[in-house]
Amino acid sequence: MDHLRERLGRSLFTRVAGPAGPVNRARIHGTPGPRWFGPDRPIRTVHGDASMFIGGLRALLLQSLHPLAMAAVAAHSGYRGDPWGRLQRTSTFLAVTTYGTAEDAQRAVDHVRAVHERVRGTTAAGEPYHAADPHLLGWVHVAEVDSFLTAHQRYGAHPLDAAGCDAYVADTARVAAALGVPDPPRDRAGLADRLAAYRPELRATREAREAARFILLHPPLPWIARGPYAVLCANAVSTLPLWARRQLGLPHLPGVEETFVRASGHALTRTIRWAMHPPPPTANSA
Repeated sequence: MDHLRERLGRSLFTRVAGPAGPVNRARIHGTPGPRWFGPDRPIRTVHGDASMFIGGLRALLLQSLHPLAMAAVAAHSGYRGDPWGRLQRTSTFLAVTTYGTAEDAQRAVDHVRAVHERVRGTTAAGEPYHAADPHLLGWVHVAEVDSFLTAHQRYGAHPLDAAGCDAYVADTARVAAALGVPDPPRDRAGLADRLAAYRPELRATREAREAARFILLHPPLPWIARGPYAVLCANAVSTLPLWARRQLGLPHLPGVEETFVRASGHALTRTIRWAMHPPPPTANSA
């Protein structure tokens, strides 16, 4: 059983963190120095839980509904040609900013800002976009935070109380502000208000629907992994707002979602949690 657990955990970790994952993990958790977030902060609870597998898929689907953000992703991210590379870069960024030293976290933020500065273009409808646009950065941030928190509250091992949820949003605001998001929300009420403010700008473009089909139906995975991945996808879709599902043409199955789908999500996240050993204690914290 221990051998199976180790093998499964290693396979999952390699997929998410990439070949350099063990080296990065040792540096992130083992380098002494002050951190942006101490060990008791909610951001560590959320970002260290298996529910992030569901939250991450939900975030990609929700973020795709902003035409300018989706155009930038379609033209510059390489999500079709190198989806695992994109996932690994994102997961490493989250790990460094959540658990790494303040110096490493700032370095990661500076790198992302430099990349955003170079990403410019025009949508098929002739609308210009720039990844460093603070308004676009704000959308990507609130869609991500809402997705991670929603998934954690449903599937996390230790869901946060109301104060913890507000504290998580406040924690993520520190990273968002460093990335260039102006006045990011700092509690759940502010997060809900900001999401609602973006609603008039959101629509499912052809690129968004193609991305949803790729993510949900055509993942670059071996057949043996497609069953568990389908469970993750079904649970990610089930947590999306109905208006987002309608725009993307995704199904809504009342009754089934609250019973079979949700039960399968809990079972799979428990399995992932069992397989992936917790990281070693941080050498030093803020």
